[in-house]
Amino acid sequence: MNWTELDWPSLDKHRERFLEGKPSDGPYWESEVDLASYNLTFGERIGWKWDAVLDELKMRGWKPPGGIVMDWGCGSGIAGRRVIERFGAGTFSTLQLWDHSSVAAEFARDLASKAFPEFEVAVAAPGFLEAGSPIGLLLLSHVLNELPQEALDQISSLIARSNAVVWVEPGSRDTSRKLGKIRDQLVEDFRVVAPCTHANACPILKEGRERDWCHHFGFAPGGIFADANWAKFGQRAGIDLRSLPYSFIALDRNGPGSPAGLSRVIGRPETFKPYVRILNCDAEGAADLEVMRRNAPGLYKELSKTKLPLVYRWEREGDRVVGGEAFRPGKPGGDGSAPDPATEVGP
Repeated sequence: MNWTELDWPSLDKHRERFLEGKPSDGPYWESEVDLASYNLTFGERIGWKWDAVLDELKMRGWKPPGGIVMDWGCGSGIAGRRVIERFGAGTFSTLQLWDHSSVAAEFARDLASKAFPEFEVAVAAPGFLEAGSPIGLLLLSHVLNELPQEALDQISSLIARSNAVVWVEPGSRDTSRKLGKIRDQLVEDFRVVAPCTHANACPILKEGRERDWCHHFGFAPGGIFADANWAKFGQRAGIDLRSLPYSFIALDRNGPGSPAGLSRVIGRPETFKPYVRILNCDAEGAADLEVMRRNAPGLYKELSKTKLPLVYRWEREGDRVVGGEAFRPGKPGGDGSAPDPATEVGP
């Protein structure tokens, strides 16, 4: 599939379905051309969101458990492929793919098999879905706004079998808050890896925070902004290619918890001449903070420009940040530990 072969009516249909945000009443993938068009465009954008999530997980020193990695509701299979590319096929025993459309599951299997020819890739059989055998890592991507209750029940049973879960959704308010409620139901059985720096109830869901939601922003590769094909796609689909909002949760039964005293910035920092305003989340709750330029010029500049995950250790005076540093375990002093080049995340 290349840009001249795109099925634009199919892409328009999927964009409309996404914007409606209604539960699906059946499989909507109709052909390999349908999936290939999606994979080259919308699927690649989802891949950039997964890149941002995986950057943060790597920065936090997380490594997935071995065994089966399952991509549930796989679509074109971008989530499974991104995870295997990042951590290596040798980390896992098998990639299991499932989608309510058999056409999609087989398409995703074919792409993954070509990308990792010596790795076992399979379409999950009904027996696997109904069994109680363990799953190492369960992947869920952009499924929450289209799931009927029956599908949510199946996901719950798969989560119960999984050692770790990474779930990525669009950064919309309603979907993010739904994901936050699911997160709060799972923290008794899992350790929270990211984005949270604590295992308390999500403070964004508390009374008084109804207008907020936990979301973050990824960054598209710089080259696409000089690419006429991506420009045409963005205009046709009505998408700002510079904006990649997403929400996610990463949970692990045996993974390390966050070091004490860390905060995660939600959304984008708002930059003004004298200060940067942030929505901060930590073990104490959610708070609107200001980073004054005169008090912390380095932090002010960094927050205005950084593309790295916004995990920090602050020095505060009430609702003002007067100092602090980014959490970067791979750099000396990043968390007070010895540097580990394997965990460093580049710009």
